[in-house]
Amino acid sequence: MNAVFSKDALKGKTALVTGATGGIGRAIAKQLNSLGANLLLTGRKADLLEEIRNELVADGKSGTIATVTADLTEDGGREAVVRQASDSFGGIDILINNAGTFANALLEEVKEEELEWVMKVNFTSVVMLTRKVYEEMKRKGSGKIIQISSLSGMRGWEGGTLYASSKFALNGFTQCLAVEAAKHGVQVNAVAPGFVETDMAKRSIGAKAKRAGLSLEEMWHKMEQGLPTGRLTTPEEVAHAVAFLSIQGIDNMTGTYLRISGGGLLG
Repeated sequence: MNAVFSKDALKGKTALVTGATGGIGRAIAKQLNSLGANLLLTGRKADLLEEIRNELVADGKSGTIATVTADLTEDGGREAVVRQASDSFGGIDILINNAGTFANALLEEVKEEELEWVMKVNFTSVVMLTRKVYEEMKRKGSGKIIQISSLSGMRGWEGGTLYASSKFALNGFTQCLAVEAAKHGVQVNAVAPGFVETDMAKRSIGAKAKRAGLSLEEMWHKMEQGLPTGRLTTPEEVAHAVAFLSIQGIDNMTGTYLRISGGGLLG
């Protein structure tokens, strides 16, 4: 529901959503579409991008929706996205770095190539895409950059060497860029969910379950019972947080992490 947002809160603004075909990416696209934003959606699979685009068009909102299939770990893919944004919309007002990957491994299980891949997807590609988009935001003197981080970037956990390290790096980048970008009218913030009801969460909880000798269902229930709210976060709740950071009127908020975790990390 959009009770706290004006239905035209993002009318005339263009948002780039990476990883748009996953559970959180789809929810973000739907939320911003409901607020009137123009959308450029990226992902690796053209058929899934077309599927989500058709869903959004069927919703009958006023924003224009474009898609581009791209591998953001490659400079050519990042360049294609920025070029499409310029051709279709004249640039990007809101960048949502949502694309990511997950891995669970104890230190003795870590392989160098896997470490390089997780860092490339979750950190390096984010930095390099943001660099391209940020240059235009600086020239305009305005913009919103929103990272989809994780509670894993705020605390360590068993098996988190690969994934958590990449999110700690992302959080460091978010704060550093927030300092650099403030004088140019660009806000840089992050949403840090705990476990979200997505396929990625199933893989993560499944890995924990295997290590503990439990079934997926048993570990899922155990995770829920460990939260003050007694449940995991929904993709829609993450999307609402992204919408909040996207709208005008809170332009003095930067370098902030919004934790959406059911009380999974307090203080």
